[in-house]
Amino acid sequence: MLFIFALLQEIQSAGAGADRGLGLIGAGLAAGLAVLGAGIGIGRIGGSATEGMARQPENTARIQTAMIISAALIEGVALFVAVIAFLIQGKINF
Repeated sequence: MLFIFALLQEIQSAGAGADRGLGLIGAGLAAGLAVLGAGIGIGRIGGSATEGMARQPENTARIQTAMIISAALIEGVALFVAVIAFLIQGKINF
């Protein structure tokens, strides 16, 4: 965490190129956090669905369908955020 503060201080003292550097850092953080959040969310969905299927085996089909739909929606949002982050990186010129 401390290296981020040092990096931001260095960028702040860099002058004219600081805005571009901060834009690239922001786009990279956005893409990384989107993928990380999606991974955690899908993992929690899978774990909860497995637990629900173990508790109520007669509802396995309903639980599995809801799990797949939820995972697809989360993955779609994460993909959208990652694409937007990469588009932001493409807009920054040096």
